Amino acid sequence: MSGGPRPATADTWWLPRGVVALRERIFEKVNGDRTLTLPNATYGPEVFERVYAHPAANGRSAGAGLSDLFWYWLAPGPEVHQEHLEPGERYEDVAAVTRRILAGSSAGLAAAAGRAVGRVLDTVPDTRISLVRLRDLVMPAWAEFCYELVFEEPCPPHARDLITGHAEDVISALKCTGLRHMKRRARLTAYLRERVAAGDVPHELPASLSLPEQVHYLQGTFFNTAVVQLSEATAHVLLALARHPEVQQRVSASPDDDRYLTHVLDETMRLYPLFGIAHRITTGDIPLDEDTVLPAGSVVCFSYPGYHATGYDRPEEFDPHRWEALSAKDAHHIPFGVAANRPCPAWRLSPLVLRAAVREVVRRFRLDSTASHTRSIPHRAPCLLIPRGLSCEPRRLQALRSFVRVRDGVEDVTRGVRQLVLGTVMVLHARRQRPAVRYFEEHPAGRCPVARPEG
Repeated sequence: MSGGPRPATADTWWLPRGVVALRERIFEKVNGDRTLTLPNATYGPEVFERVYAHPAANGRSAGAGLSDLFWYWLAPGPEVHQEHLEPGERYEDVAAVTRRILAGSSAGLAAAAGRAVGRVLDTVPDTRISLVRLRDLVMPAWAEFCYELVFEEPCPPHARDLITGHAEDVISALKCTGLRHMKRRARLTAYLRERVAAGDVPHELPASLSLPEQVHYLQGTFFNTAVVQLSEATAHVLLALARHPEVQQRVSASPDDDRYLTHVLDETMRLYPLFGIAHRITTGDIPLDEDTVLPAGSVVCFSYPGYHATGYDRPEEFDPHRWEALSAKDAHHIPFGVAANRPCPAWRLSPLVLRAAVREVVRRFRLDSTASHTRSIPHRAPCLLIPRGLSCEPRRLQALRSFVRVRDGVEDVTRGVRQLVLGTVMVLHARRQRPAVRYFEEHPAGRCPVARPEG
């Protein structure tokens, strides 16, 4: 978690930070001793870049202590989730289908995103100030958007609710703010299975996957990861605007200024990257320097926040203006991963649709928030939505802002303890179930036997 939590009281300011540190030690213990996190005090951003792009840094799940935990969180079907498939023909087949589904005209994708977000905003009153959780607000919109990508038809309310419930359950488990509810996830699985079996998906699905695997591929890739990541990204951008009124004012005054809005997105993803850690398992030896070699079978954790904090003046500050003199290509900035090691397949789509979503929100509302802003936003981004043109009584607004601040501090303490307890429970449960270990014991061909470039 990046950034320090806002203290709730003078006596308990230390508790959230201490709980987070303890939770991180538990996860480090799970990952085992053969783990290297980059960048670090010895190996800086240059080594991070070189190792991340190395063809031997291509193992995905086999052999990593944390894989059992990630597979446990992402069930059902983590073994066919695109991000957890080992390199090989099966991955290439799945990745090609994902690229085809995500393809489309820039204008068409942006318009679809704007319509989906607009439908959600239509439910927000335009005669009073509303206090919302931004991630909760926009998740149904991205559920509809992703449904339309896959099925190429309007999303019915029932499907939207199934997708939103599934995505919310996965991300709550990942953030340790809630336990898994597999029956809730299974309802979406049953719905998708019926649709796929009936031939309702207009795209040719991966031929290397069985029908149940095709269902899990759609559920994990589009109706979990895509929905969650778009929702989190939108919440981060909107919360940043809410906390920086001068930036929000410039965006709302010139909503069609793609260049500046892109700077805002770049700065948001730099300071609050969606990925905290990307872990890879080495399938061959990788030199770290002239004297040190990282042996095959090692786990490398690539810290996005750590890398994004290097090479910038005042890296801890939110400053979109820095991008006026920076090129994202040359900066330490990899919001979608690195091209040489399986980047996010939505690297083209995401900025298009995020800009459309932000424009739709700021056209209707002014945003205000006194909640803390951290990379993981476990509070789901509390924010005041103030309708444009609404006459707002200053004392009323100040009272609401104070309420958001105090509630955020109290929740920070109680949530931290809950995350520690629930995270520990899930770590132990995942270690008993051993989903990744058992899969690779039963399917040794699923391992990547040799290092090779990914194309």
